Amino acid sequence: MNHIDYSAPAELFPGRGGLAPRRVRYQRFESAAEAVRFAIEDMPPIALRGAYLEVNERRYNGAQIVDLYNAETYPLDRAPADEDAEPAASASAN
Repeated sequence: MNHIDYSAPAELFPGRGGLAPRRVRYQRFESAAEAVRFAIEDMPPIALRGAYLEVNERRYNGAQIVDLYNAETYPLDRAPADEDAEPAASASAN
């Protein structure tokens, strides 16, 4: 995966497929890191399907967003693992 500037402004476009438990809409974030954290920690996993993150005119799909969150270079603290939840690394996202 190419380098991402986690401090750059970002736009998150949630996927439209499936029946998400709540409606998630397009959002702008001051940083890509905040957008990635929101996508993984706050959005319903189904919303990652078909979602994309745009940073510096480059798009990252749902699976790539998961990879960005799990990357060693991700600058924010991650949420503690919930033993009942599906881990971000294995969440199915396209």
